[in-house]
Amino acid sequence: MHLIHVYGKKYERGSNWSEPEVLELLQIWSDVPVQTELVTCLRNQHVFNRIASTLRQKGINRTGDQCREKIKKLKLEYKQKTLRSARYYELMERAQSNRSAATSGSTLPLWGGTVTNQATGLQGSEAPGHPPRVGEMLEIKTEVMSSDDEAAGPPEMIYEFGPVDEDDEGAAEHKHAGPNTEEITEMDGEQGNTHVICSPSDCSDQNMTGSSGAGVSPATAPMAMREGGSHGDQEGGSGSFHQRKRRRVGRGGEGVLSNALAGYLSWQQTAEERFLALEEARMQQEARAEERREQQEERRAKQERDHEFRLMSMLTRVLSSSRGTEDQSASTSRETFPVPSTSQTLLSCLLPNSAKTVPSMLWGDQTAQYSPYLSRRGNSMRLHQGILQEGYNQYHANKHDENSNPHGIINFGTSENKLCFDLLQKRLMRPDMLHIEPAFLQYPDWKGHSVLQEEVAKFLSDYCRSPKPLKPENVVVMNGCGAVFSALAATLCDSEDAILIPSPFYGVITEDVGLYSTVKLHHVPLYSQPTGSDVRPFQLTVEKLENSLKEAKKEGLNIKALILLNPHNPLGDVYSSEELISFLQFAKMHKLHVIVDEIYMLSVFNETDTFCSVLSLDGLPDPQRTHVMWGVSKEFAMAGIRLGMVYSENGDLVQALDQLGYFHGVPGPTQYQMVQLLRDRDWLNSEFLPENRHRLREAHSFMIEELKKLDIPFLHRSAGFFIWADLSKYLKEKTFAEELSLWRCFLKHKVLLSCGQAFSCVSPGWFRIIFTDRLHKLQLGLSITLIHISVPMLFFKSTQTEISCHGFMVGILKGIVHPKMNVERHRRFLLTFIIWTKNTMEVSGNLRL
Repeated sequence: MHLIHVYGKKYERGSNWSEPEVLELLQIWSDVPVQTELVTCLRNQHVFNRIASTLRQKGINRTGDQCREKIKKLKLEYKQKTLRSARYYELMERAQSNRSAATSGSTLPLWGGTVTNQATGLQGSEAPGHPPRVGEMLEIKTEVMSSDDEAAGPPEMIYEFGPVDEDDEGAAEHKHAGPNTEEITEMDGEQGNTHVICSPSDCSDQNMTGSSGAGVSPATAPMAMREGGSHGDQEGGSGSFHQRKRRRVGRGGEGVLSNALAGYLSWQQTAEERFLALEEARMQQEARAEERREQQEERRAKQERDHEFRLMSMLTRVLSSSRGTEDQSASTSRETFPVPSTSQTLLSCLLPNSAKTVPSMLWGDQTAQYSPYLSRRGNSMRLHQGILQEGYNQYHANKHDENSNPHGIINFGTSENKLCFDLLQKRLMRPDMLHIEPAFLQYPDWKGHSVLQEEVAKFLSDYCRSPKPLKPENVVVMNGCGAVFSALAATLCDSEDAILIPSPFYGVITEDVGLYSTVKLHHVPLYSQPTGSDVRPFQLTVEKLENSLKEAKKEGLNIKALILLNPHNPLGDVYSSEELISFLQFAKMHKLHVIVDEIYMLSVFNETDTFCSVLSLDGLPDPQRTHVMWGVSKEFAMAGIRLGMVYSENGDLVQALDQLGYFHGVPGPTQYQMVQLLRDRDWLNSEFLPENRHRLREAHSFMIEELKKLDIPFLHRSAGFFIWADLSKYLKEKTFAEELSLWRCFLKHKVLLSCGQAFSCVSPGWFRIIFTDRLHKLQLGLSITLIHISVPMLFFKSTQTEISCHGFMVGILKGIVHPKMNVERHRRFLLTFIIWTKNTMEVSGNLRL
């Protein structure tokens, strides 16, 4: 015999149950929670599925249908064998008691109504809802649903008593879907009559497995009640015995329910107390936070008042001194108000006393001495001090932070992109970036993992617009472009050789090629004023390369290579294809290697400007001596991830770099992350690169507008993170000493810029200003810069200028320079004030800027 599942699937009856398996099944099935759920659930197949799952955890592999059929069989045997000596009798008896306890205190639905008490029928009764007689089988009949009827839900199962007859059409009269409820007995205490009301789905305990379905229909319920009542009159003695027994079980169930209810109420009380305690703690925390906020507001207001007083006192002294010298000669020299002293006086008043002091030199007041523990080369490295390194070290010792260090150094000198952290953080936190393979934790190919070489070759082929696919075996990966420069200098040049490089140029290249390999750089000077055939300032031409090469030969230098920066750092120039070809042909003529640094190739943010890579040229003049560099620190705004690469078709050079790769390797997990980034072209092309260019364009526009308001000349370029600005008019003398003095003045007063001599510029007064930072940092740094380059200059020739002290003070009170105040309000006020004072002094004819 088979059972047909309501969804049309067949299952065989469970067979071959061993005695331990049966005992485990009965132990689980007889528990009160299981019996309660079987009684109260309208559809309880899931209960048997959970029983089967529990059995499987104990090593008994049975299905829910097999458990249902076995329980049905055991209940039939239990009804037939009333002796306690029968097998499993006690377990079945306990299960029936638990079933009574589960239903005695519950409220069960009966066709929309409720039944609150469970009654037992008399043994041997033929009323509906009682167990069938001996020999009668209880069978579940179902219908297989077609796909058209699936939306209506599975059909209800029908319990039928008596022999199974497939041709019996009378079974349809009893088919009715109803709740799964237990039988209900109403006892008449005076007459001893028992009125039995059967549920539509079972005979309480006699519902073989508590399954949902249909039993007695509402139409036949009254007849069942009458029959149950008459039978109860005939066999009252036996019924009274079972009734008393089940009442005792019911009272036990009520005790368990009472304990559970008491436990729930206790838990609820504890939870409420806990909630009230947490709410009180939250309110106390909010009160403390509000108190701290008020204290901070009071301190801020006091600082502003003190700052106003200091600034007013200082300006009053300056104006008094200016008015006291009106009778003197109109040709008062600048020494009357020298820039350094005036600047120091102003800033000693403007800066709070709590600001950190940083030594102006790396060695402070001490004189660097030769160390006996180091070699000559080691001492040379230790004592080497560049301008960029000095500023960078002081910045790291005193970084600006809005909360922890508001008077620290604001960095306009280090070329970092700080505009896209949110985009990178979101991308680097994706699950695909966290995968680690064993190969990435083992020693790699020192040129880089092959998968990274392949992705770099594909990336450069696409974004450099190479006419043919680049070869992965020509890619060498190292820990940053500085390491690549150092390795190329070591492999292409000897210690007595030199490399041509147009100046100004990124100053750290001097250390890159010189610290390890002691290779020298021979500069090709570019001038701010166009000369000859030049069409723009600082223009590089083949003629200038030729002249510089001749000078190097006169000096006895052996030139082995030429370095080109495209886009240029710090100028921002982008070379055209014609210019690149002319430079490469010059190098081929003199058998020079050409090292092209294209690290800013994706940072051209003006849509009208196009970048031309050397790799995009069809047919290089000398491919064996042409080497292209690129890195991720600029393009991907991740200077902290050190990864640079070089592409060269020179196999000998690649093998030599492979030997040095041991000292400049990149960690395997970092290489894997870069593979994922380079592969994600959708994220690059639709999200990161367009948004990065947009933010670069906005920050650049803000900076150039501020420079225009101050009448500061600059190169208007659309590549890189920097602006090359001319501050020479703020020098007392156009010398590099004055330029360095102005640079130190900025650094002393917490703004780091990069002066021109750090880039080997031949004209003093040029500074590189980084604009790739958040707007409020740009505003604050520009405001401080404004003070130190503009305010002292106002008093060079101001001894005969009539300035309204009242108007001057009113203007000062409208905006006070303080790092904690509104930066935009301060910046606008200061700019307005400087322009007003400048115009006032120019009217009197005593100001020459």
